[in-house]
Amino acid sequence: MKEALYYERNEDKTVTCRLCPHRCRIALGKRGLCAVRENRAGTLFGMNYGRVSSIALDPVEKKPLYHFHPGEFILSVGSVGCNLSCLFCQNWSISKEVETPTQAMGAPEIIAQAKRLGSFGIAYTYNEPFISYEFVLETAARAKEAGLKNVLVTNGYVAQEPLEEVLPYVDAMNIDLKSIRDEFYRKVCGGHVAEVQRTIEAAVPRCH
Repeated sequence: MKEALYYERNEDKTVTCRLCPHRCRIALGKRGLCAVRENRAGTLFGMNYGRVSSIALDPVEKKPLYHFHPGEFILSVGSVGCNLSCLFCQNWSISKEVETPTQAMGAPEIIAQAKRLGSFGIAYTYNEPFISYEFVLETAARAKEAGLKNVLVTNGYVAQEPLEEVLPYVDAMNIDLKSIRDEFYRKVCGGHVAEVQRTIEAAVPRCH
């Protein structure tokens, strides 16, 4: 685990997470809606830091992306947890079953594996990458230095400030706009469509 970025300590020992629009106020010993950011003695920790549930070399078209390194392969990496609660989730076994078995992998190991396998980059996918924020930010920055591309496959449910911090390291994003109806987002996904639209608007001019 690692101390989280983007949170505030409150006088009553609760913490307010500022990573995503939910802005969870988390009591001692409890976790936010994502189920992986936990308040320990008034400090917020990312409990899924360096925990890899899934890793595979995929065709980049599987992300899917349009004319981004077509025909090439990318190393896909995922952890556990998600900050939405979509009733149709196909990866619920890692997005909601956060105690699922994982392996410990650091950024240098993932980057080395990507290079060894001939991947042109790293895709942060399978679960929601933004709730693995500290690990994704660190790995993406190191991968960029190593000459690799970074791809986020995301629900887009993230606050503006953390989004702006990570965008300089991101080369492409697949932002899953699940509906344009806010009622659908509220009832089926547990969020608001306007937040995802804002992420799309911010990302389009910044990613390739």
